[in-house]
Amino acid sequence: MTERNIHVEPAAGQAVADQEIEIVERKGVGHPDSVCDGVAESVSRALARTYLDRFGTVLHFNTDETQLVAGTAAPAFGGGEVLEPIYLLVVGRATKQYRGERIPAESIALETAREYLDETLPHLDVGSDVVVDVDLGEGSGDLQNVFGEDDAVPMANDTSYGVGHAPLTETEQVVYNTERRLVTEYAADNPEVGQDVKVMGKREGDHVDVTVAVAMVDEHVEDMAAYRRAVDGVNEYVRDLAGEYTDRDVTIHVNTADDYEEGSVYLTTTGTSAEQGDDGSVGRGNRANGLITPNRPMSMEATSGKNPVNHIGKIYNLLSTEIAQAAVEEVEGIRQLQVRLLSQIGEPIDQPHVADAELVTEEGVDVADVRPDVAAAIDRELADVTSVTERVIEGDLSTF
Repeated sequence: MTERNIHVEPAAGQAVADQEIEIVERKGVGHPDSVCDGVAESVSRALARTYLDRFGTVLHFNTDETQLVAGTAAPAFGGGEVLEPIYLLVVGRATKQYRGERIPAESIALETAREYLDETLPHLDVGSDVVVDVDLGEGSGDLQNVFGEDDAVPMANDTSYGVGHAPLTETEQVVYNTERRLVTEYAADNPEVGQDVKVMGKREGDHVDVTVAVAMVDEHVEDMAAYRRAVDGVNEYVRDLAGEYTDRDVTIHVNTADDYEEGSVYLTTTGTSAEQGDDGSVGRGNRANGLITPNRPMSMEATSGKNPVNHIGKIYNLLSTEIAQAAVEEVEGIRQLQVRLLSQIGEPIDQPHVADAELVTEEGVDVADVRPDVAAAIDRELADVTSVTERVIEGDLSTF
């Protein structure tokens, strides 16, 4: 094993699964914050691939300041209309000229953003319901090869940190899979379910409450009775789904702000709350593992849209999660593993200032028993840090 600064220690407190209160959230792919994350990351991958195809290396760029300003809509049973379009601005930096060649970075960003919206939000007419704009400033005037010379390990762009954990608790699994499966397998047969699904899980002792906000699509809901049936269908589906991930008692709540007597319900024309007053920004939603987990340490860095080569806000959040998952799969006796990676600006990204792992072990297993194997797993994953860059560019790793 190398001389990397790796620490493996017992966790200071209880495992999250043993705490009395646990809170977990996931903002679905159609939530305005997630829309910004998704667009920013898609544009990031497109720019990286363009640079690689043309020059054999990734040049300087970041698209992690993408913003969404909500529009205005008039949803109605059987189908409403968008009155004022959503406005999406892809913001950041990009290298637009290299080795005497001009690069159409903004055109690439514009086309990619539109394609992402078209694929992700099928009820949104990209031609009329949303205005997509791009404003990418020029990168610094120096040679923009952030890989370093002769394929050297990239140097950290910042002094920052990333955080990851494994395995997911039962509550985390319920919350994550509720959103993912609602907008994929359930929506495939129930098109009234829009892509903006937000899930909040609260575990209090052995009881789990799952609160689900589902943007119903008006053209697939003919009246209030149909709407109520749609809500009941989601409730039943999520209740059955939760039983696949936990034996605890679970209560499901769907669209709790609805007021049937007043006729006020969560009905949308486009399947996203972005059509009506809900703005969005990169980094305000899910962390790199797709969840918001206040019971655990989290990095406030936005992961989506950052350069995948040496930007610690991206690399270390993804890598710490990969490390935690790999160690838990390989080393027996671990109940909970939390990893923190701290960089130092200008130092190789495979040599963190510190790599810190905190463990909760199974009964009868001492941290000393597993420390060498956990440290070896961390060391191996750090040595292969550049594979994270490759997997991000190929779209094999999700950032939100």
